Amino acid sequence: MKKTNIAKRRILVVDDEPLVCDAVAMMLSFDGHQVQTAHSGPEALACLEREPFDLVITDYAMPEMRGDELAQQILLRHPQMPILMITAHAEVLAANKVPLPGVAMVLSKPFMLNTLREAIEKACPTSTTAPSS
Repeated sequence: MKKTNIAKRRILVVDDEPLVCDAVAMMLSFDGHQVQTAHSGPEALACLEREPFDLVITDYAMPEMRGDELAQQILLRHPQMPILMITAHAEVLAANKVPLPGVAMVLSKPFMLNTLREAIEKACPTSTTAPSS
């Protein structure tokens, strides 16, 4: 893996599977992003109330609150928040034309680091609350 000169961001990663959450957080940290993790929609909403983020990356299929439901709640509270969705169900969501209001892009699990980097740049090309190093 090669580091890039991309803008450093504060990113909230939401996934009910701790290993997936930790793996995504590790990839993002490698690029210098400040990463916070949450393992449910309600936990993610609590994080968003406590501190600012530049981007939310959420799983779709989670108990308590699906990723699309989380995205709707985020939009109500933070209308400008970019949201990426990572899911093993991307093809099913696309085939069934499941509406995902507020979701900038859906990435299919598993994905490569470069794909994630590109999605982040498209979702939030300039904004950053992370301090520069």
